[in-house]
Amino acid sequence: APDGEIERRIAALDGVCETKPLPAGPFAGKYEVMLTQPLDWRHPDKGSFEQRVLVMHVGWDRPTVLITQGYDAGFALPERYRDELSELFDANIVFVEHRYFDRSTPEPLDWKYLTAENSACDLHRIKTLFETLYPGKWIASGISKGGTTTMLYAAYFPDDVDIYVPYVGPVCDSREDKRFGPYLAQVGTAGERAAVKAFQTEAFRRKAELLRPRIAPGDVMLGDTEVDKSCAELLGLPWIVLDRGFRSAVEEVFGYCVLEFGFSYWQWGQEVSVLPAADAPDEEVLQCLLANAGPDYFSEGNAQAPFFVQAARELGYYPYDAEPFRAYTSVDTEDYLRRIFLSEQLRGEKFSKRLYRKIVRYLKKNDPRMIMIYGGDDPWTAPGAAWLVTPDKRNMKAFIQPGGSHRTRIATLPEAMREEAVRTLEGWLAE
Repeated sequence: APDGEIERRIAALDGVCETKPLPAGPFAGKYEVMLTQPLDWRHPDKGSFEQRVLVMHVGWDRPTVLITQGYDAGFALPERYRDELSELFDANIVFVEHRYFDRSTPEPLDWKYLTAENSACDLHRIKTLFETLYPGKWIASGISKGGTTTMLYAAYFPDDVDIYVPYVGPVCDSREDKRFGPYLAQVGTAGERAAVKAFQTEAFRRKAELLRPRIAPGDVMLGDTEVDKSCAELLGLPWIVLDRGFRSAVEEVFGYCVLEFGFSYWQWGQEVSVLPAADAPDEEVLQCLLANAGPDYFSEGNAQAPFFVQAARELGYYPYDAEPFRAYTSVDTEDYLRRIFLSEQLRGEKFSKRLYRKIVRYLKKNDPRMIMIYGGDDPWTAPGAAWLVTPDKRNMKAFIQPGGSHRTRIATLPEAMREEAVRTLEGWLAE
């Protein structure tokens, strides 16, 4: 493209209020774009916010990948970033930051407009705008929560794009989906599952030692209260979590960290070799725990707060099972998502199954050109949508990588699966 043409054409789109060139790496141009969007698509008069879109240009005549990102756009900013579908098919990328994350956060912050329907409408408007620049085939794709967003986008706007590729996307049926437990009971091998449980048991057994002071005492602010740093911190991280006494909050969040370890280990495809021996020093046990399930996840100010609001309302999440460790802990896991992750003003909200039903109903009744990618040992496969790919579907396909984790991609699939996925996508793009 002539110098400046890409940016000029993007800036001329309706609603674009800012464009900023970025280091383009493998692309002919890369731009950070801010777009004015309605807060409430059913009632546009309620106000607006600015949503961030990253545009990565290959060519006007190339296919385009619409990244239905479920979180912020931060990891796509570096020059080296390229989605695997864009690389496979030499495609443009229109990468959409989800509303209420990072630069796409409305001011003032009113959580009532953070809905799946509004996010689907955001995507529809962005695709409608950018297809005037990129008239070729479009692929909607996202990873994890972005994979879920891909599927809900298909359910709300089934005629928007040509192809869908959701990666490791869950479709939970409740705030704490009960399908996770049975699935975790059969991932990996019996020996691996026993080793993970043994590590968690040892961490609980050593709780007193692992929570003892490891830095010089000092003062740290907890709201308006000064507390001893040795009580407030594990390796320098502040604990600002529950309404009860501060020491009990430390111990309870420690319990959540140990329970989270059992989920995180399988989610990210860890190896048994990372687990310390039973007689390992306390520091080694603590470092292993924090490296895989750190307390910052449970801290106030977590950047993923919008996700937790969505999970509690309509996306769902996973439960913790503390029963195997009751000899060592009394941590209360009942309704923990609402108690731990939601602000007091949101704790009374109920979970709605409307989104779950909408996605399931759409995928049952229809046969979109959709390729689902899942990992066989990834806990998020438990509430995945692969079960909706029935023998009568001619287009929908699901590829589950044996032993795969949340990092499963087309490139990591066994050769036969990978070739079939790529061949299918090539055929659809060629039509």
